[in-house]
Amino acid sequence: MAAFIMVGCEDMPRVPEPADDTAQLFASIEGSYRIGVDDRVQIAVWRNPELSVTAPVRPDGKISVPIIGDVEAGGHTPSEVAEIIKKRLSEYIRDPNVAVILTELRSHEFLSRVRVTGAVRTPRSMPHRQGMTVLDAVLEAGGVNDFASPNRTKLYRKVKDKTNVFEVDLGDILKKGRLETNYQLRPGDVVTVPERLF
Repeated sequence: MAAFIMVGCEDMPRVPEPADDTAQLFASIEGSYRIGVDDRVQIAVWRNPELSVTAPVRPDGKISVPIIGDVEAGGHTPSEVAEIIKKRLSEYIRDPNVAVILTELRSHEFLSRVRVTGAVRTPRSMPHRQGMTVLDAVLEAGGVNDFASPNRTKLYRKVKDKTNVFEVDLGDILKKGRLETNYQLRPGDVVTVPERLF
């Protein structure tokens, strides 16, 4: 996951966040990502380039590492896998320095998507991108259709076992430029634009 440093952006308007504890939750998830099947990891062993490899996580949750063979990676964090490899390599190398780096996050592709449903031109499931807002997602879905009731739009966000629902005044965002409810989206969010009542 890339880190970005913004310079000279003090005057830029901040994108609103729904008032809940989601920001803290996602910060903790990012710091403890658990490797899954189809993810790709790079194993770097300092001063031992012949042991440094990039490997996919197999359906059995394991990766293959030179000299030591199969290592259980599925369900572990990168730092936990690095410790497992370090311990097993220490039988062959003195004080190995091991780093495990995620190069491709494929296992959580569907968990990290954003979905736009309801009265939009093209209902979509799209990859979440950092900084994406409700407006970005709706525009990517082709905008609202002729039957939409945009000011009744809802943002659904699952946190643990609870689904939080936020009101989005999409009509005000589109027509009046009022961005108070143009919330920044999180992986797994669903934006639903209802049809108007006739």
